[in-house]
Amino acid sequence: MAGLALAPGALPRSILFLCGMNAVRSPMAEQLARRMLPATVFVASAGVRAGERDPFVDAVLAEEGLTLGERHPRTMDDLEDDYFDLIVTLAPEAHHTALELTRSLAVEVEYWPTPDPTGAGGTREQIMAAYRDVRERLKARIGRRFAPPEAAD
Repeated sequence: MAGLALAPGALPRSILFLCGMNAVRSPMAEQLARRMLPATVFVASAGVRAGERDPFVDAVLAEEGLTLGERHPRTMDDLEDDYFDLIVTLAPEAHHTALELTRSLAVEVEYWPTPDPTGAGGTREQIMAAYRDVRERLKARIGRRFAPPEAAD
């Protein structure tokens, strides 16, 4: 039943996290979702355009025991497969791009407005706090959105 909305808590078979440059929010969401969701759910991330790898992302993921490994930012054109049951957009430009895809693909799109921590200034600890905030917001949102129905009580 392609094109039908997924019920709250229903697990899609495949999820794409999409943001502007696939450097901060979407790779963070991808790694968190891979840990939190069953291995049967395919999870990927991409950007509207390619960015540069962000060392603060590596640092806040390491605090959770996660890593990007050798992975570098990529665009949707770089993906091996472009069909997903669900595209979660994390930035306005990504949401616009995903909505354009719905013209030709039966895919559900959800917009999760997520702040961009790259504008944070101050000390290293203040910058890390901004990145941690994004990580925690994504972790909570993934947990709420994909919690099994019996766990959602």
